[in-house]
Amino acid sequence: MSKFVFVTGGVSSSLGKGLTASSLGRLLKSRGLRVTMCKLDPYINVDPGTMNPFEHGEVFVTDDGGETDLDLGHYERFIDENLHRDSNATTGQIYSSVILKERRGDYLGKTVQVIPHITDEIKERVRRLGRDDVDVVIVEVGGTVGDIEIVPFLEAIRQFRREVGRDNVCYLHLTLVPFLPTAGEHKTKPTQHSVTELRSRGIQPDVIVCRSERPFPESLKRKISLLCDVPPEAVVAAVDAASIYEIPLVLHEEGLDKIVCDLLGLDRPEHEIDLSGWERVLERVKATRDSVRIGLIGKYVNLPDAYLSVVEALRHAGFGHGVGVEIDWIQAEEVTGMLAGARLDGLDGIVIPGGFGERGFEGKIAAASYAREHEIPCLGLCLGLHAMIVDYARNVAGLTNANSREMDPTTPYAVIDLMDEQVDVVEKGGTMRLGAYVARLTPGSRVAKLYGEETVSERHRHRYEVNPRYRGRLEEAGLVCSGVESKDNRLVEFIELTDHPFWIATQAHPEFKSRPDRPHPLFAGLVEAAIDRCEQRTPRLLDLDAVV
Repeated sequence: MSKFVFVTGGVSSSLGKGLTASSLGRLLKSRGLRVTMCKLDPYINVDPGTMNPFEHGEVFVTDDGGETDLDLGHYERFIDENLHRDSNATTGQIYSSVILKERRGDYLGKTVQVIPHITDEIKERVRRLGRDDVDVVIVEVGGTVGDIEIVPFLEAIRQFRREVGRDNVCYLHLTLVPFLPTAGEHKTKPTQHSVTELRSRGIQPDVIVCRSERPFPESLKRKISLLCDVPPEAVVAAVDAASIYEIPLVLHEEGLDKIVCDLLGLDRPEHEIDLSGWERVLERVKATRDSVRIGLIGKYVNLPDAYLSVVEALRHAGFGHGVGVEIDWIQAEEVTGMLAGARLDGLDGIVIPGGFGERGFEGKIAAASYAREHEIPCLGLCLGLHAMIVDYARNVAGLTNANSREMDPTTPYAVIDLMDEQVDVVEKGGTMRLGAYVARLTPGSRVAKLYGEETVSERHRHRYEVNPRYRGRLEEAGLVCSGVESKDNRLVEFIELTDHPFWIATQAHPEFKSRPDRPHPLFAGLVEAAIDRCEQRTPRLLDLDAVV
């Protein structure tokens, strides 16, 4: 039977429940255990797919087309397992399912209530993750203990332990131990109040992970142990780390994985930990020397979480080449006005990420054009591909005023458009091409060489496509359509220029599949081209032969 770890948080949001859960997953997997993860989100939206990025950061997409919380990106990057739509459950999904069952008559006319119907639905969502091929399911409960929205989730996980057995469940609570400079000491009161609130819901934590900006003494752990009724060894210090990829090792040194394995009866000799693989990741992180400067041309640059996976993919590529990656956050709407300045010229590379809507699109086109004309390495992702197609159509292929139908319904040259078979679906409320799709790459193309294969699968989240009616015109003008969707050879998935250091785009979101120990080929290629540009402009002795 699978074991279950429930991760809750108190005192404040953004303490790092997702990273703590992900790090624990990495540690348990390093012990040879088969791990999967899940996020329970208290918001009433069915999923984050319709939420403004300023509200919730990026939407992470799974292979099966699930639009999920960004924490699933952390989960996948740390445990290196592909998750699925069932790995994220929201209040909206829970209530929608219960109401649908009520309308079907599944409850046989009974009054539908939070207990047992809502809590039973939550438990069922968690229970179905405990498959035969999974040893441990780690479930993060979103929100903060004390929030009214998460009460049904707390009640559900309280009941869950009684139903599956005490030895099969571990409750891990993340809290804050702040340091007050004026008092010159750490304070445990926020942790005490948080645990008291959790216990008022019937849950006694087994492990308390204490977030703090600086180390605190063992005496403080003993105090928390006494006040919160947990063993001293189950009070774990999670001190700020220089890199998120240090967190698993920090928590291992504190004994987190051992105490969890002891509690769940997983402390067997075959589960001795081997962290050599993760230590190599950290060695790469620490071995970065000089840095390259990558401009990220986005609409939501005031909230970096809106492009979290893109940023992490760039960092992974930097690890692989032994360089740091410095992100220059550039507001897309401001690009046109800065072209005469030195800001874009000062970049070693450019990423044009995905997005929706008209705002900032002309700025993305301008950035694509500038990168093309001035030989700045440029990678376009989803909407970034659209911007690069529009630039090439207008400025090289002679299709004046070409545009995306999404941005200008009256454009004379809709080089980006809904496909004929999509129109009726969208008018009836259908949405996007979501999840993993297979593409065939052109043999010998730059993209095929980067991937090292000619058939690839990437995740998608978009509605508009490159219009096949203009493909011939664009290719005659020199654009290379180097990858197409494999089913019918119609939908363009990759483009590139052969006479440019790196001007490549994809309709997909490759950032979702990048890993710290396995950088995505497109991002690795961009960073390598950025290093070359950096060396040509201002030699900094970047030794590519020394790259790990």
